[in-house]
Amino acid sequence: MAKKSHIKVRLVPEAKPDSAFYYYVKKPSGGEKAKVKLKARKYNPVLRKHEIFIEKKLPPHSK
Repeated sequence: MAKKSHIKVRLVPEAKPDSAFYYYVKKPSGGEKAKVKLKARKYNPVLRKHEIFIEKKLPPHSK
């Protein structure tokens, strides 16, 4: 089986990381871009405006 070329990360608002709204995006798993934390300007429907979202670790899941 081949290795995965992307991993899934969660983007949360920089100003309020415990917000109920977040994005899931794919990020490269190897190379130069894999070492840099993602930071993107996205729309937050809770506040109804654009703001900076930063990468956080995925939450643990229950089995």
